[in-house]
Amino acid sequence: MDASAIVDRLTAPQTRANPYPLYEQARELGPVVPVTDTLVLVNGYAAADRVLRDRGFGMMDHEASTAVFGDGPEPPSWELFGRSILHSNPPVHTRLRGPIAAVFTPRRVAALEPAIARAVDRLLAGMAESGREGAPVDFMDRFAFPLPVGVICELLGVPEEDRYRFRHPVHELTRVLEFMSADTDTHAADRAAHELGGYFADLVAERRARPREDLIGALVRLRDEDPEQAIGDAELVANLVLLLVAGFETTTNLLGNGLALLGEYPDVRGALADRSLPAADFVEEVLRYDPPIQLTSRIALRDGLSIDGVPVPRFGEVLVMIAAANRDPARYRDPQRFDPWRAESGSLSFGAGIHFCVGAMLARLEAAVAFPRLLDRFPAATLAPGAIRHDRLLFRGYGELPVVVGDQGAQDRPGDQGAPRSPGGPSPL
Repeated sequence: MDASAIVDRLTAPQTRANPYPLYEQARELGPVVPVTDTLVLVNGYAAADRVLRDRGFGMMDHEASTAVFGDGPEPPSWELFGRSILHSNPPVHTRLRGPIAAVFTPRRVAALEPAIARAVDRLLAGMAESGREGAPVDFMDRFAFPLPVGVICELLGVPEEDRYRFRHPVHELTRVLEFMSADTDTHAADRAAHELGGYFADLVAERRARPREDLIGALVRLRDEDPEQAIGDAELVANLVLLLVAGFETTTNLLGNGLALLGEYPDVRGALADRSLPAADFVEEVLRYDPPIQLTSRIALRDGLSIDGVPVPRFGEVLVMIAAANRDPARYRDPQRFDPWRAESGSLSFGAGIHFCVGAMLARLEAAVAFPRLLDRFPAATLAPGAIRHDRLLFRGYGELPVVVGDQGAQDRPGDQGAPRSPGGPSPL
């Protein structure tokens, strides 16, 4: 299969269900593969890392979009992301990211651990109540979504009663980030952009009238004190929406993917439960092996760029296959094996360079706190039939992941070693 056929198959239903065989075929063509004169596929870890760190390659900002697609009106969903750090390049990106990154310092994130642990325990208690009679509990709805959305909304200053309203509009909005063409129907995403943008515009106005000590309040104060250097109102709203999206969409998928892997690997589950496997190492291997973000793209911001000798013209696109790079045998020994004990550390799941995910440390912390406490509370939990993957390529995760919680242990009780997986019944966690 040539590179063009591989790109064509990226959006096929069977690929979305299990993209990894296609990534293997792509990697067999080489770490960097020209598809057309203006499109390059990057499958190798080293090459992907270089592209993500090279400031000659950037995001499809307004200037690039105008050059490629013309100076017509953009769909509201594209316009919203275009005002955010996600689709901006220096110097705009530098100005926008600074105030946001200041909230996610290592010290501030680490200080959230006790609050995250309390939130985890509350959600596990709710799962225990719902699953008391042996009924399956949807892990995604009862835990994987409310945990990260609660944390990011608390940081932002979103009222608790509003938090569950975001799941559907965020899911619709992120469709425009999928691998798609300029003529893709964006109506549902545009409606979601209007709803989310309007909500945060109202919240910004409320903070301006009644200041509070949260992220929105801090950014509003910065905007009002130094209008020339701070984030403008439209940019502020766009970046608040982006923080909401990034704050739970990725972590929700990380939690679901991790739980599914615990069902497949009882030895890993046992080691995580008895603490012989550090939770952080387990989380890193989930991120490498089945990352919640599968790919990203960059464009060449100037003439004369190349990747491993493959030329990329100005505004040419580079499709960076993160999930393929994360299984590159040149970087990882036996990369197709799920191995939280592996010596090679690090992955590209949160990107690299100036666009490295600002919330990566928070996502890792939430997952590292959640999994051991879940196994303490539910040592006999099993995955039930009926798991449903999202029909997505970029955002890889579950829409539903039923769990039978089984006999419940004490908070400090280590999980057992599990049993061999039964093809005809539930999978042990």
